[in-house]
Amino acid sequence: MLPLREKIAFYLEDIDTPVGKGINLFITGLVLVSSGIFVAETYKIPVEVRQILDAIEHLILAVFVIEYGLRIWCAERKLPFIFSLYSVIDLLSIAPFLIGTNVGYLRIFRWFRILRLIRFIQGKTIFGYVSSEDGAIFTRIIFTILSIIFVFSGLIYQVEHTVNPKFGTFLDAVYFSVSTISTAGLGDITPISEIGRLLTTLMVLTGIVLIPWQLGDLIKRLVKTADQIQVLCSKCGLAFHDSDAYFCKNCGTCLNRSQQTEQ
Repeated sequence: MLPLREKIAFYLEDIDTPVGKGINLFITGLVLVSSGIFVAETYKIPVEVRQILDAIEHLILAVFVIEYGLRIWCAERKLPFIFSLYSVIDLLSIAPFLIGTNVGYLRIFRWFRILRLIRFIQGKTIFGYVSSEDGAIFTRIIFTILSIIFVFSGLIYQVEHTVNPKFGTFLDAVYFSVSTISTAGLGDITPISEIGRLLTTLMVLTGIVLIPWQLGDLIKRLVKTADQIQVLCSKCGLAFHDSDAYFCKNCGTCLNRSQQTEQ
């Protein structure tokens, strides 16, 4: 029987067993709910509803703090783990709680919480295996675009809405972000604060760097698929493999090449 720490570490990363998949689906759900709460709070809602949303948000935040603590406790090499990409994102999302306040500019860290979903878009996911590398790359591109829009819209809204009436809701910030990234540049909504303009610059630079980079991966992958065959792995469901492959590159299962289809 596994020690408690190893068992917790296993289930925090596992997406095959019902328990592991349930835990990760639960965490994913909390991320989506908390992100929805942030968006809802940018609109005029009754005080009673806002109080309920705040209570739910505090409960979700407490769960994330406990999860973060468990991940550090379970990590064999704690210092490298703390400075890993996933850990830094987790830390940013709970920063207001750790500092002891959730007001002012510290609230901007809440918008990074959606990035925690990066864990669940790498190949085998809690929603099933992405059966081709093309699909995995395409999923990452879509997630990258949506994340840039969501995070920067939230950040720009957070710093602009108190000084700029044109950023009245989150949707106004999304409208500005989409028109800016798409280079439409309609100009009817523009940031007026220095921080807002800085965030706009960072948003454009982030899109310029990340989106073409991932599109390049997709193009290289499409070129590579010319030398692939379609053989469905009986274990993990991966559909495409190199033409000289006799074993699944994902799980190692022997392939039934009699069912292959040339690409």
